[in-house]
Amino acid sequence: MQESAVDTRPDQRVRGWWPDVVLLAAFVALTVALARGHLLTLDVRVADWVSGHRPAPLYWVLRVLNYLGQGGQVLMPVAILLAGFAAWRLRSWRPVALFAGGFVLTYVTIGPLKIWLDRAAPAFPGPDREILFNPAASGAAAMSYPSGHVANALAWYYVIAVLLGVVLSRPLSARATLALRVLPPAIVFVTTTYLAFHWITDSVAGLLLGLILARLLARVPWGLSPGSTPRPASPA
Repeated sequence: MQESAVDTRPDQRVRGWWPDVVLLAAFVALTVALARGHLLTLDVRVADWVSGHRPAPLYWVLRVLNYLGQGGQVLMPVAILLAGFAAWRLRSWRPVALFAGGFVLTYVTIGPLKIWLDRAAPAFPGPDREILFNPAASGAAAMSYPSGHVANALAWYYVIAVLLGVVLSRPLSARATLALRVLPPAIVFVTTTYLAFHWITDSVAGLLLGLILARLLARVPWGLSPGSTPRPASPA
C-alpha cells in the first residue's frame, strides 16, 4: 500500500501526563488497599445485594448489554473490520497499526494483571472469595481483578471512534464521540457489577486502567485524523 496516499494531518493527541499519573496512583492505591484487606466488606455487600435484587428478565437484558465490553468476541472483530476497510480506503497500513497497538496494549496489561493478582469472582464457591492473591482459586475463576470488560471497553471504543472517523470520511461530532466513548463503558461498568461477574472494586480498577490505556493510545501519532481521505500519489 502506498504511504503517500495517507492524509498526514496531525492527530488531536493527549498532551499532559498529570491525569495519567493520578489514574495510575489511584489504581495502585486501590490494589494495595484490597491486598491489605480494605474495602472487601463493601465488595461482599454489593455483590450480595445485587444477587438478591436481580429478576430474571432484568438479568437477560443486562447479560446482552454486557457484551458491549466483550473484547475477543465483539470489540476486536469490530475494530479489525473497521481497520481493514480504513486501510483499503486510505491505501495505508496505519489503521491496522492502530488496531495492533490496541491489541498489544490490552494484551500485555489486562491479562497479566489478572493472573498476578489472582482474585476470584463473586460466584466462586471456595474460601476467601473476595481476597486478592487467593491460593484457593485458579484458572479462569481467579481472573476477576481488574475487570477486563470495563478496561477493554474504554480502550477499544477509542480505537473504534478513530477508525469510524476515517471510514465515514468526516470527523465524528463531539456528541457522537462522547456517546461512543462514554456510554458503552458506563453500561459495561453497571452490568458487570450488577450481574456479579465482578466485584465493584474490580470494575473501578478496570475503569482506571482502561482510561490509562485509552490515553496511551491517544498519545501515538497514528496519522489518522478523523475524516482523513486518500490523496493521489505524486507523479514520479
